[in-house]
Amino acid sequence: MKDNRDDFKDIKVLVVDDDMSTLNLIRRMLLDLGITNVFTSKNGAEALQLLGSVDGEDFINLVMCDWKMPKMSGIEMLKQVRTCDPDMPFLMITGQADVDSVIEAKAHSVTGYIKKPFSMDELRKKLRIVTRIMKARETSVA
Repeated sequence: MKDNRDDFKDIKVLVVDDDMSTLNLIRRMLLDLGITNVFTSKNGAEALQLLGSVDGEDFINLVMCDWKMPKMSGIEMLKQVRTCDPDMPFLMITGQADVDSVIEAKAHSVTGYIKKPFSMDELRKKLRIVTRIMKARETSVA
């Protein structure tokens, strides 16, 4: 499949992970896919503070978050984001892919689930899903 860097150019992503090497790897992957608006945070509490400090809908339109982090887990962050914006695309990125974890994330309307380690191709597929959701959301608002 041809990689079109323009497919994702309008996405503004907040990546949340307490592991700096993982955070930097995901950031590089997103940049390689043409996403130039990549913001990072090392934990859920910091990420929520960042989202709350600006108009989140204009500032960020996708959250990619690790599950296990200090101060606030990814699932707790997902719950908090859902109280403010029930439609914000939210991708859980984690090594936890057991059935109970997936069910818990889906119960809180996670948009997608990416199991670590993941490939550029897997990330691209999830981002295509997110862009379709974002386009549908824009259409319903307009």
